[in-house]
Amino acid sequence: MNVIPDPFKEARQESGTLRCPFHGENILMLLRHEEVRRAAKDWQTFSSDAPFRVPIPSEEDVRSMRQLPIETNPPEHTDYRKIVEPFFQRPKDSAFVAQIEALIDELLDDALGSDSIEIVNDFALKLQSRALTYLLNVPESEADIWIAWGIHVFKVTGGEFKKGTTLEDYLQRKFDEVAENPGVDFFSALSQATFRGQPLSRDEMMGFANLAFAGGRDTIIHTVSCVMAHLALEPRSLEFLREDPKRITHASEEFFRVFMPLTHIGRVCPQDTVVHEATVLAGERISLCWASANMDESAFVEPQELRLDRKPNPHLSFGFGAHLCLGAAHARLLLRTLLMKCTERVGAISVVDALPRVEIETCYQRPLGYESLVLKLLPYEGI
Repeated sequence: MNVIPDPFKEARQESGTLRCPFHGENILMLLRHEEVRRAAKDWQTFSSDAPFRVPIPSEEDVRSMRQLPIETNPPEHTDYRKIVEPFFQRPKDSAFVAQIEALIDELLDDALGSDSIEIVNDFALKLQSRALTYLLNVPESEADIWIAWGIHVFKVTGGEFKKGTTLEDYLQRKFDEVAENPGVDFFSALSQATFRGQPLSRDEMMGFANLAFAGGRDTIIHTVSCVMAHLALEPRSLEFLREDPKRITHASEEFFRVFMPLTHIGRVCPQDTVVHEATVLAGERISLCWASANMDESAFVEPQELRLDRKPNPHLSFGFGAHLCLGAAHARLLLRTLLMKCTERVGAISVVDALPRVEIETCYQRPLGYESLVLKLLPYEGI
């Protein structure tokens, strides 16, 4: 069995924190499960009311508006969240589930009918892009535009995020279109929504839409890629799920735990705050390290083992507290359906070529999906 990398283990066990520079900012990372959970709920001490500074590294040079609702605190966060919640509840509808099942069947048809398939761009990106059109209730043809952007919404040059106008220009066009001809889609809903009795400003609309794309694409793409690679490298896993498909729910949560694509998220301290005898000055940030919390021995038995039947599994891959990920139901449906369809249709998976993606920072290196992953899928012939 493969051992799951845990670059934070030593620091988590010794002190519970790690101070690490990110693009010139020295940030204290919280590493332990219970302390990350506690901080995630304590928005008065560790605030999300920090435009551009919730992601690490910060995104002042990447976008021009506050992301909503993630970069606000309660009670504003609660009221903003209610505006878009109906769209993110769509994965619970049977018609939506049927769309996802048909989509994954179609993608597996292509994969099984080919000698090999590149998973990151030709499977996972297409899966999430087309599924996102269902979630936002827009024409499926829009996915062709999003797929053409590649797996990164923002331009990346020399390891640094740089502001690109592709996404913002696209969103501005969509809001211009629905202002003239509104429909029943995500963009139209935002154009007609109100916040505390006032119509949303264009920046507020853009903030919601920006997060829907920037926060919901790469995460699912990398998780799907990691899961497909695991099924190839550990063929017993696919057989284990095939023997009893009821195991898929627990297995998917374990995949979310170990293949957490977002290492951490930032919070700003409005006042001087002492954390583990270290002082975080007013206006400085801390990191809630989801990836470390998900490997904490105090919360998980043998955390570096991937156990498809792990329960309980209190992972933090969708956050915790008020900011629990809006897209969690969508992500869960995609992964559960993918696993179900693989047990029904895929007999074996093998790796043809793989280029791992690694997050490299001054204080740690963490495998984070694949830049490229070529797999060969063989059909399941049954018993």
